[in-house]
Amino acid sequence: MSNVETKLRGIFERIPGSNDWWIRYADGTGRVRYEKAGHKSAAIELYRKRKTEVLQRKKLPEKFRERAVTFDELAEDALAYSRRHHGPKTQKGLAWMIATLRERFGTRPAATIMPGEIEEFVNGRGKTKATANRWRSLLSLIYHRALDRGRVEENPVHKVPRHREHMGRTRFLSPDEEKSLRAVIKADYPGELPAFDLALHTGMRRSEQYGLTWDCVDLPRRQITIPRSKHGGVRYIPLNSAAEKALLTLRTRSNGSGAVMVSAQSGHGYRAGHPLKTPREWFDASCRKAGVLDFTWHCLRHTFASRLVMAGVPLRTVQELLGHKTIQMTIRYSHLAPGHMQEAVDKLVPAGNATEARTETDTQADTANEAAYVN
Repeated sequence: MSNVETKLRGIFERIPGSNDWWIRYADGTGRVRYEKAGHKSAAIELYRKRKTEVLQRKKLPEKFRERAVTFDELAEDALAYSRRHHGPKTQKGLAWMIATLRERFGTRPAATIMPGEIEEFVNGRGKTKATANRWRSLLSLIYHRALDRGRVEENPVHKVPRHREHMGRTRFLSPDEEKSLRAVIKADYPGELPAFDLALHTGMRRSEQYGLTWDCVDLPRRQITIPRSKHGGVRYIPLNSAAEKALLTLRTRSNGSGAVMVSAQSGHGYRAGHPLKTPREWFDASCRKAGVLDFTWHCLRHTFASRLVMAGVPLRTVQELLGHKTIQMTIRYSHLAPGHMQEAVDKLVPAGNATEARTETDTQADTANEAAYVN
């Protein structure tokens, strides 16, 4: 072994024989660090450089005092990133969340914020695990971007455990509930039936439907374009005859320009033709009167998806129609697919055995039913 190899014990091959060399050294705080260097000669040079820097920081610390990067600076960079990559609605939500973070961590050096503080903060920001996870994700994004730019040396959020979230509920309208709700809307808010039908037959999110403009509606092609969906991309929604009929009705009251969702009549502070941003006033009242309990506008989207699955539409197609980013969000409806679980387990039994087993089971069931009837 050469003298160089004997002295420079901080260089090593992570995989022996790969000629991929790394260095290991302790920085000025005593923390052990690893860096990939490349060839052995480069590793030797980099190791010597790092050891010299550590020694100089100890001997001449006044020359190496750097201004601590504050959390405010990291937050400002995250806001700039949001302005470049997110739509107005997402920007608004993130701006509010980042303002709240700045109130909490403000001018503190970003490197001094500990994982325990972050965990306490995110767990105290909401009543649900999902809300806590959203705050955790935002903080992780802020530190991740700072880490990429060399403004911090680690992301403390990585040490904060993420909550396991339960899949959202799948409350949907039964045929009887739809009949009752439709009757109430027809009697009390007849002008809102097209809005109700459009939601049931497209599965649009409330923000998508009530933010829809006529330039995004192509009736000849029977298609709606959502320019920027929840996940940032463009998506296309096909129109069936019920959705098409609803849009034709809506077009008569808005002259086919501007907002699609407009007030059908004057009242509640609105005038006929006034753009609407929410269905809350008439929809919640209708649900209460119809006795449709624990039901929100978003449940119409669940109804759209559930009915597709129950009609035998493949989950991948349902995912595309809903605009889900991942199939995991769509799997919540899988139990509604007609006979898909039964068909799966039946495949384990040879055809002949399955027939015999089913016949025997049916015979036993018939005998039991006869005995119960006699008794």
